Order: sequence, then C-alpha cells, then structure tokens
Amino acid sequence: MKRRDFLAGTATGVALGAGALALSACGEDKKEEKKAAPAVLKKKRELKMVTTWPKNFPGLGTGAARAAQRITDMSDGELTVKLFSAGELVPALESFDAVSNGTADMYHGAEYYWQGKHKAFNFFTAVPFGLTAGEMDAWIHHGGGQALWDELASGFNVKPFACGNTGVQMGGWFNKEINSVEDLKGLKIRMPGLGGEVLRKLGAAAITLPGGEIFPSLQSGAIDATEWVGPWNDLAFGFYKVTKFYYYPGFHEPGSTLSCGVNLDVWKSLTPSQQAIVENATMAENNYMMAEFNARNGDSLEVLLKEHGVQLRKFSDEIMQQIGEASGEVMREVAAADEMTGKVFKSFADFRKKAMGWSDLSEKSYWESRGLSYKYD
Repeated sequence: MKRRDFLAGTATGVALGAGALALSACGEDKKEEKKAAPAVLKKKRELKMVTTWPKNFPGLGTGAARAAQRITDMSDGELTVKLFSAGELVPALESFDAVSNGTADMYHGAEYYWQGKHKAFNFFTAVPFGLTAGEMDAWIHHGGGQALWDELASGFNVKPFACGNTGVQMGGWFNKEINSVEDLKGLKIRMPGLGGEVLRKLGAAAITLPGGEIFPSLQSGAIDATEWVGPWNDLAFGFYKVTKFYYYPGFHEPGSTLSCGVNLDVWKSLTPSQQAIVENATMAENNYMMAEFNARNGDSLEVLLKEHGVQLRKFSDEIMQQIGEASGEVMREVAAADEMTGKVFKSFADFRKKAMGWSDLSEKSYWESRGLSYKYD
C-alpha cells in the first residue's frame, strides 16, 4: 500500500471513529436527558353533572350537555364531565342536594328551585318585574351579584356560576281567557319561584313541578295553567295539544338565568387552570344559550299560531298593574325575612333602579323608534 493511501485510510478511520463516538455520546446525552426530565402525566378526572331537565330537551337539556362538553374539550380531557339528565341519577329537584352533599359534583338547573333552602336563591334566576337577561349579567359580573351568590351558596357547600339564559318568558298557557285578576282566583297554576308567591297573593294556587311533569299534569287536569319558558320550549312540550290560550308578557321571569353549581370541595380541589376552564365554559354557554333562544322563539311562535291554532292573548295593562303591586308586596316581604335575603334584595333593587334608567334611554327608546312605519325590508 502506498503511504498516501495508508494516511488517507487512517484519516477516514479516525473521522468515522470520532463520528461514532459523537453519535454514541449524543445518544448517552439523550438518555441522560430522558432520565433528568421525565414526561409529565396529566391526572384525568371524571365529574358527574346532574340536571333538572329532561334528556336532550331543546335549549335547557342541550345547554347543560354543551356546558359539560365545553369543560371536557377545553381541558383536553383532563376533566371529563359526565351528564345525568333529570331522574337518571337523582330526581330533578334533588340536584342541589346531590351536589351539596357530594353525591354529584355539579348541577345544571335554576336557582329558584332551591328557594326552600333559602329565599335569596330566587334572585339568581329571576324575580317578578326584575332584571332582563343583559341586566342580570351586568349585576352578576359588575354589580356585586356574584360575590353575594358565592356567599349564599357557600353555606350549602356550592360554588355557583351563571350558565344560560332564556330571556323574557311568556305569561303562560291557560284553559280559559284571563280578562281580569279575578279570573286567576282558584286556578291551579304551575309557576315556581317568587312568581308563584305573587299568584298566591292574587288567589291562585301556585304549584312547582319539574319540566317533565307539566304536560301530564295539564292533560289530567291536575293543573289548570302553566308557564314554562317560551315558544321554542313550549312547542317541544306540546302544550298546544291541551290548551290554546297563550298569554304574554311574562311578569315572573324577565331574564331567567340558569346555573351551574359545583360542589365547593370539588371546586377547591381543582387547579387554577381547571377553575378558569369551568368559569369560562359556563360563561360561554350563558351567552350561547341566550342567542339560541332569541333565534328559535320567533319561528316556533309562528308554528304555534299558524299550524296549531293557538290563540295569542295579551294581559291587559290593568292586570299587569295589579300583578305589579302584588309583586312589590311579595318582594318587600321576602326582603324582610332574614339578613342575607335583605342584603341581596338591596343590591338587586339598587342595580335595577340604575338599569331601568339606562335601558329606558337606550334600548326602550330604540325599540319604539324601530317600530315606526318606515320602509326597510
């Protein structure tokens, strides 16, 4: 072998050897790196959500399902929320107790269903002649409502959130025309919350029933009338099959906030990022549901009137005036019941006064102007 060939071969061998050593060292470094920084395994957790709504019921039941799915998706499966509709794990109106005592982790419902626990819960769904949906959001998020809600619910081991809204509700379905307040006397009417207290003051018998029990109760004559939500949900329940008189406006629920309550011990056990996910998921559903009801109610009302012969009636100003007076009496009585309810009512009433001033100047005057007779479409 020539000398220069030998040297070239030697150089190549050295280069290859060095490369092999480098690769080997690199491999060792990677092994050490793997040992030094093991992959972080996310701890997955399943949460049980119970609801007061029938399975897959439009708007309410589907809204609860969306909220559960939002939390699951936003956490990338770190939190999996399993939904149980009314009666699947616990009866509808026992959802609050199930979360309070830890049988379930979360509920989706309406706070006025819990007025038997404390009258102040009514204010976080809706009260007669109270706040509209937008005004409720403003009070809860910017008027001190959430802090009061937290204080109230914490006494029952619950952390609450707004998680949906149905907007202004209809006055209800009646088996006869209502031409005066006298026509309400003696009627058995399904109406929960403080609206029911107002009806009792006017001589009616107000009854609280979960959604799934309303139609059979109307059909059997156990009740003479009912309010539920609005055209979209009322059409789905088929109330038009039993009664044809459909009244508006609804005095009792001008902006019904739905809620998601989390067991307080479960809430405290969540990481800050998981808490943020729950908070933002419920807020997203709160907005989405309100938009959905606004989109569906108009079309559903048209179906009720044109396809099912429903007779739309408006409560007279005289009736609404008397209902308003009775509502004021009920609100003052409730506020005087205990210190906590009085504190919530003061905050609510003070905010209502300010909200009415702005709403009259802005939205009400706009609606009146929009209704003038000019060509647009």
